Amino acid sequence: MPTYVVRARDTKGNARREKVTADSPGEARTALREKGLFVQELVEDRGLVDRLSNFDMQDVQTALTSVTVKDKAIFSRQFAVLINAGVALVRGLGVLSDQCPNPKLKKALQEISGDVQQGTNLSDSMRKHPNCFDGLYVAMVQAGEVGGVLDEVMNRLAKLLEDVARLQNQIKSAMTYPVAVGIIAVTIFLGMCIFLLPIFENIFIELNAPLPAFTAFMIGISRFLRSFYVIFLVGAIIVLAYAYRQYYKTRVGRETMDRFFLKMPLFGDLIQKTATARFCRTFGALSRSGVPILTSLEIVRDTAGNQVIANAVDEARKEVQTGGQISLALQREQVFPVMAIQMISIGEETGEIDTMLMKVADFYEDEVEQAVKALTSIMEPIMIVVLGGMVGSILIAMYLPIFGIMDAIK
Repeated sequence: MPTYVVRARDTKGNARREKVTADSPGEARTALREKGLFVQELVEDRGLVDRLSNFDMQDVQTALTSVTVKDKAIFSRQFAVLINAGVALVRGLGVLSDQCPNPKLKKALQEISGDVQQGTNLSDSMRKHPNCFDGLYVAMVQAGEVGGVLDEVMNRLAKLLEDVARLQNQIKSAMTYPVAVGIIAVTIFLGMCIFLLPIFENIFIELNAPLPAFTAFMIGISRFLRSFYVIFLVGAIIVLAYAYRQYYKTRVGRETMDRFFLKMPLFGDLIQKTATARFCRTFGALSRSGVPILTSLEIVRDTAGNQVIANAVDEARKEVQTGGQISLALQREQVFPVMAIQMISIGEETGEIDTMLMKVADFYEDEVEQAVKALTSIMEPIMIVVLGGMVGSILIAMYLPIFGIMDAIK
């Protein structure tokens, strides 16, 4: 009898991880449901010998491949067209899996098609593949199934994912230039320190030229980079990076760092606007699709991407549970912009919260686009100055002793 590793939540919303033995995944889910657990992920726990005997490079490639937002957006748009055209779910899933270029998504669609053919709901089948379809996606599909508007929901999902992908691309485009210039600057600096400065150092030694303090300092850096002591520096950097990652995995560390990110100069405002746009777009799409508000807030909390914002959303969820308003809880947390909270408050009063959320999302996505352009225009001259300063410092260190020698000759 196989054993399954289960990731689930209890009735209080607490995360649970358990192992259960059952004849089939369906029986395992039924047993857990009777215990009051809501299954989020269920994977068969295969032994090491079994895994090694069934080793396949195709499985390795599939495991290393990730399903991007763009992949899900394209699938959602195509699936919506097929459903709207009256194509059966199994047939539509088969067609899309055959032409899917992503091996992980292709395998998931094939398994989903098999489950649907056996009578399983589409949302329940997708829930078995959290690496491809997250809680947001599954919740909206489930709402579409219940309401009989699956094609409309898939179109909304496609629009939501396309907006998310566009937002991500804007941020990536803003970071590409400074990161590229930074890498080039560091590479040039290290290359000149390791290979060029030693040549001039030997010349200065042969000429017995007095070295200015700045030149001596740069030569010291060059010697350090060429010595075995640099290994300790690299090791220290690796240890610090690992320590940071471990600290960030803790709740306190995540809250501390995410709060710092929100207050960073230049980038803090961009992070806040991006998080606001994501919150409003996701929450609005879930509400418009008929997902219950508490479930929507829980999904938005889990997909916030920032622990401080996730805490604010969780406080709003608790406020709604006690009959309060979302806007009041968000206002107390002082995380979201005032304009966004006011618009949400108006939406609650008029009963058009999903419409207001979409308008706020549109506004802050435009704000993010403008902020990205402004940030890029600021970063370009800064990075040019940094690159010029790093290269110029090497040149100055090399030529200062030469100027001293020329003065001595005169």
